[in-house]
Amino acid sequence: MDNIIFGIRPVAEAVEAGKEIEQLYIRKGAEGQLMQELKELCMRHKVRYQEVPVEKLNRLTRGNHQGVVAQTAAIAYVGLQDILDRVPEDETPLVVVFDGVTDVRNFGAIARSAECAGAHGLITPLKNSAPVNAEAIRSSAGALTAIPVCRVGSIRSTLRLLQGEGFQVVAATEKSRKLLYDADFRRPTALVMGAEDTGISKEVLKLCDEQLAIPLIGHIESLNVSAAAAVMLFEVVRQRIG
Repeated sequence: MDNIIFGIRPVAEAVEAGKEIEQLYIRKGAEGQLMQELKELCMRHKVRYQEVPVEKLNRLTRGNHQGVVAQTAAIAYVGLQDILDRVPEDETPLVVVFDGVTDVRNFGAIARSAECAGAHGLITPLKNSAPVNAEAIRSSAGALTAIPVCRVGSIRSTLRLLQGEGFQVVAATEKSRKLLYDADFRRPTALVMGAEDTGISKEVLKLCDEQLAIPLIGHIESLNVSAAAAVMLFEVVRQRIG
Protein backbone atom coordinates (compact mmCIF):
# COMPACT_ATOMS: atom_id res chain seq x y z
CA MET A 1 0.00 0.00 0.00
CA ASP A 2 1.29 3.47 -0.88
CA ASN A 3 1.68 6.52 1.37
CA ILE A 4 2.10 4.50 4.56
CA ILE A 5 3.17 6.01 7.89
CA PHE A 6 3.66 3.72 10.88
CA GLY A 7 4.65 4.06 14.52
CA ILE A 8 2.96 6.12 17.21
CA ARG A 9 5.12 9.26 17.03
CA PRO A 10 5.34 9.52 13.20
CA VAL A 11 1.56 9.10 12.90
CA ALA A 12 0.94 11.63 15.71
CA GLU A 13 3.22 14.13 13.95
CA ALA A 14 1.33 13.62 10.67
CA VAL A 15 -2.03 14.21 12.38
CA GLU A 16 -0.71 17.29 14.19
CA ALA A 17 0.73 18.68 10.95
CA GLY A 18 -2.72 18.46 9.35
CA LYS A 19 -1.80 15.83 6.76
CA GLU A 20 -4.77 14.29 5.00
CA ILE A 21 -5.22 10.84 6.56
CA GLU A 22 -7.20 8.43 4.41
CA GLN A 23 -7.15 5.51 6.83
CA LEU A 24 -5.83 5.16 10.37
CA TYR A 25 -5.60 1.74 11.96
CA ILE A 26 -4.85 1.08 15.65
CA ARG A 27 -4.29 -2.37 17.10
CA LYS A 28 -7.34 -3.62 18.93
CA GLY A 29 -6.79 -3.50 22.69
CA ALA A 30 -3.68 -1.30 22.42
CA GLU A 31 -2.95 0.61 25.63
CA GLY A 32 -0.33 2.91 27.08
CA GLN A 33 0.10 6.63 27.58
CA LEU A 34 1.42 7.38 24.08
CA MET A 35 -1.40 5.43 22.47
CA GLN A 36 -3.96 7.28 24.61
CA GLU A 37 -2.39 10.61 23.64
CA LEU A 38 -2.62 9.63 19.96
CA LYS A 39 -6.32 8.77 20.30
CA GLU A 40 -7.00 12.10 22.04
CA LEU A 41 -5.06 13.90 19.29
CA CYS A 42 -7.20 12.19 16.66
CA MET A 43 -10.35 13.31 18.45
CA ARG A 44 -9.14 16.92 18.57
CA HIS A 45 -8.26 16.91 14.87
CA LYS A 46 -11.40 14.94 13.93
CA VAL A 47 -9.37 12.11 12.43
CA ARG A 48 -11.26 8.83 12.55
CA TYR A 49 -9.45 5.61 13.36
CA GLN A 50 -10.37 1.96 13.17
CA GLU A 51 -9.33 -0.67 15.71
CA VAL A 52 -8.14 -3.82 13.92
CA PRO A 53 -6.34 -7.10 14.70
CA VAL A 54 -2.56 -6.92 14.69
CA GLU A 55 -2.51 -9.24 11.65
CA LYS A 56 -3.96 -6.47 9.49
CA LEU A 57 -1.23 -4.07 10.58
CA ASN A 58 1.40 -6.70 9.84
CA ARG A 59 0.01 -7.08 6.32
CA LEU A 60 0.26 -3.33 5.74
CA THR A 61 3.89 -2.98 6.78
CA ARG A 62 6.81 -5.09 7.88
CA GLY A 63 8.19 -2.20 9.90
CA ASN A 64 7.91 -1.70 13.67
CA HIS A 65 4.42 -0.19 13.59
CA GLN A 66 3.90 -0.16 17.40
CA GLY A 67 0.24 -0.90 16.81
CA VAL A 68 -0.42 2.10 14.53
CA VAL A 69 -0.51 2.38 10.73
CA ALA A 70 -1.84 5.33 8.72
CA GLN A 71 -2.37 5.82 5.02
CA THR A 72 -2.06 9.41 3.88
CA ALA A 73 -3.90 10.91 0.94
CA ALA A 74 -2.34 10.43 -2.47
CA ILE A 75 -3.51 13.87 -3.66
CA ALA A 76 -4.00 17.32 -2.19
CA TYR A 77 -7.70 18.05 -1.71
CA VAL A 78 -9.16 21.49 -2.39
CA GLY A 79 -12.11 23.43 -1.01
CA LEU A 80 -15.41 23.84 -2.84
CA GLN A 81 -14.78 27.55 -3.39
CA ASP A 82 -11.41 26.69 -4.96
CA ILE A 83 -13.19 24.58 -7.57
CA LEU A 84 -15.69 27.34 -8.34
CA ASP A 85 -12.99 30.00 -8.51
CA ARG A 86 -10.96 27.98 -11.02
CA VAL A 87 -13.75 27.76 -13.62
CA PRO A 88 -12.70 29.88 -16.63
CA GLU A 89 -15.05 32.78 -17.36
CA ASP A 90 -15.89 31.46 -20.82
CA GLU A 91 -16.88 27.98 -19.56
CA THR A 92 -20.10 26.73 -17.94
CA PRO A 93 -19.39 25.05 -14.60
CA LEU A 94 -19.71 21.27 -14.37
CA VAL A 95 -18.95 19.20 -11.28
CA VAL A 96 -19.50 15.55 -10.42
CA VAL A 97 -20.81 14.69 -6.95
CA PHE A 98 -20.35 11.21 -5.47
CA ASP A 99 -23.01 9.88 -3.11
CA GLY A 100 -21.80 6.56 -1.71
CA VAL A 101 -19.47 5.40 -4.51
CA THR A 102 -17.13 3.14 -2.52
CA ASP A 103 -15.27 1.12 -5.17
CA VAL A 104 -11.93 2.74 -5.98
CA ARG A 105 -11.97 1.47 -9.57
CA ASN A 106 -15.39 2.97 -10.23
CA PHE A 107 -14.27 6.19 -8.56
CA GLY A 108 -11.17 6.31 -10.75
CA ALA A 109 -13.08 5.49 -13.93
CA ILE A 110 -15.62 8.25 -13.23
CA ALA A 111 -12.78 10.70 -12.57
CA ARG A 112 -11.24 9.77 -15.93
CA SER A 113 -14.53 10.37 -17.78
CA ALA A 114 -15.09 13.62 -15.87
CA GLU A 115 -11.65 14.96 -16.78
CA CYS A 116 -12.10 13.96 -20.43
CA ALA A 117 -15.50 15.69 -20.46
CA GLY A 118 -13.99 18.91 -19.13
CA ALA A 119 -15.58 18.76 -15.67
CA HIS A 120 -14.19 21.33 -13.28
CA GLY A 121 -14.09 19.23 -10.14
CA LEU A 122 -15.20 16.21 -8.14
CA ILE A 123 -17.00 16.37 -4.80
CA THR A 124 -16.96 13.38 -2.47
CA PRO A 125 -18.08 12.85 1.13
CA LEU A 126 -15.66 12.28 3.99
CA LYS A 127 -17.57 9.15 5.00
CA ASN A 128 -18.83 6.25 2.89
CA SER A 129 -16.68 7.02 -0.13
CA ALA A 130 -13.82 5.38 -1.99
CA PRO A 131 -10.41 6.62 -0.87
CA VAL A 132 -8.35 8.51 -3.42
CA ASN A 133 -5.41 6.14 -3.23
CA ALA A 134 -2.86 4.79 -5.68
CA GLU A 135 -5.33 2.25 -7.11
CA ALA A 136 -7.93 4.96 -7.72
CA ILE A 137 -5.30 7.11 -9.44
CA ARG A 138 -4.26 4.17 -11.64
CA SER A 139 -7.91 3.47 -12.51
CA SER A 140 -8.32 7.12 -13.47
CA ALA A 141 -5.29 6.95 -15.83
CA GLY A 142 -3.86 9.84 -13.82
CA ALA A 143 -6.97 12.03 -14.08
CA LEU A 144 -7.17 12.30 -10.28
CA THR A 145 -3.91 14.21 -10.30
CA ALA A 146 -5.31 16.65 -12.87
CA ILE A 147 -8.91 17.32 -11.78
CA PRO A 148 -9.57 19.07 -8.44
CA VAL A 149 -11.16 16.90 -5.74
CA CYS A 150 -13.08 18.32 -2.77
CA ARG A 151 -14.06 16.30 0.31
CA VAL A 152 -17.06 17.55 2.27
CA GLY A 153 -18.75 16.64 5.53
CA SER A 154 -22.27 16.84 4.12
CA ILE A 155 -23.30 16.21 0.53
CA ARG A 156 -26.75 17.72 1.16
CA SER A 157 -25.32 20.98 2.53
CA THR A 158 -22.91 21.15 -0.39
CA LEU A 159 -25.70 20.67 -2.92
CA ARG A 160 -27.67 23.49 -1.30
CA LEU A 161 -24.58 25.70 -1.57
CA LEU A 162 -24.20 24.83 -5.24
CA GLN A 163 -27.86 25.60 -5.87
CA GLY A 164 -27.29 28.96 -4.19
CA GLU A 165 -24.46 29.53 -6.70
CA GLY A 166 -26.85 28.92 -9.60
CA PHE A 167 -26.17 25.24 -10.25
CA GLN A 168 -28.87 22.79 -11.26
CA VAL A 169 -28.39 19.54 -9.34
CA VAL A 170 -29.02 16.54 -11.57
CA ALA A 171 -29.41 12.96 -10.32
CA ALA A 172 -28.57 10.00 -12.53
CA THR A 173 -31.19 7.38 -11.65
CA GLU A 174 -32.83 4.59 -13.62
CA LYS A 175 -36.00 5.15 -11.57
CA SER A 176 -36.88 8.37 -13.41
CA ARG A 177 -39.20 8.60 -16.41
CA LYS A 178 -37.41 11.67 -17.74
CA LEU A 179 -34.47 10.88 -20.00
CA LEU A 180 -31.14 12.67 -19.91
CA TYR A 181 -31.71 13.79 -23.52
CA ASP A 182 -34.66 15.92 -22.37
CA ALA A 183 -32.59 17.95 -19.90
CA ASP A 184 -30.78 21.24 -20.52
CA PHE A 185 -27.10 20.83 -19.63
CA ARG A 186 -26.06 24.22 -20.96
CA ARG A 187 -26.60 25.57 -17.45
CA PRO A 188 -24.14 25.22 -14.53
CA THR A 189 -24.60 21.58 -13.51
CA ALA A 190 -23.77 19.33 -10.59
CA LEU A 191 -24.13 15.71 -11.69
CA VAL A 192 -24.81 13.31 -8.80
CA MET A 193 -23.78 9.66 -9.10
CA GLY A 194 -24.95 7.16 -6.47
CA ALA A 195 -23.78 4.01 -4.75
CA GLU A 196 -23.04 0.92 -6.83
CA ASP A 197 -25.82 -1.14 -5.26
CA THR A 198 -28.46 1.25 -3.87
CA GLY A 199 -28.03 4.33 -6.05
CA ILE A 200 -28.49 7.86 -4.75
CA SER A 201 -29.83 8.15 -1.20
CA LYS A 202 -33.43 9.33 -0.74
CA GLU A 203 -32.30 12.38 1.22
CA VAL A 204 -30.04 13.52 -1.62
CA LEU A 205 -32.61 12.69 -4.32
CA LYS A 206 -35.11 15.02 -2.65
CA LEU A 207 -32.69 17.93 -3.14
CA CYS A 208 -32.07 17.31 -6.82
CA ASP A 209 -33.64 19.63 -9.37
CA GLU A 210 -33.74 16.90 -12.02
CA GLN A 211 -33.83 13.10 -11.91
CA LEU A 212 -32.70 11.67 -15.22
CA ALA A 213 -32.52 8.16 -16.63
CA ILE A 214 -30.45 6.62 -19.39
CA PRO A 215 -32.69 4.65 -21.80
CA LEU A 216 -31.86 0.93 -21.71
CA ILE A 217 -33.03 -1.45 -24.43
CA GLY A 218 -31.50 -4.72 -23.19
CA HIS A 219 -32.65 -7.00 -20.39
CA ILE A 220 -30.24 -5.84 -17.64
CA GLU A 221 -31.87 -3.10 -15.61
CA SER A 222 -28.95 -0.76 -14.99
CA LEU A 223 -25.46 0.25 -16.06
CA ASN A 224 -22.37 0.14 -13.89
CA VAL A 225 -22.06 3.52 -12.17
CA SER A 226 -18.88 4.45 -14.04
CA ALA A 227 -20.45 3.61 -17.40
CA ALA A 228 -23.57 5.60 -16.47
CA ALA A 229 -21.42 8.58 -15.48
CA ALA A 230 -19.64 8.49 -18.85
CA VAL A 231 -22.96 8.47 -20.74
CA MET A 232 -24.29 11.38 -18.68
CA LEU A 233 -21.09 13.42 -18.95
CA PHE A 234 -20.84 13.12 -22.70
CA GLU A 235 -24.45 14.14 -23.17
CA VAL A 236 -23.38 17.32 -21.34
CA VAL A 237 -20.47 17.65 -23.78
CA ARG A 238 -22.73 17.03 -26.80
CA GLN A 239 -25.14 19.77 -25.76
CA ARG A 240 -22.44 22.28 -24.91
CA ILE A 241 -20.45 21.92 -28.12
CA GLY A 242 -23.47 21.38 -30.37
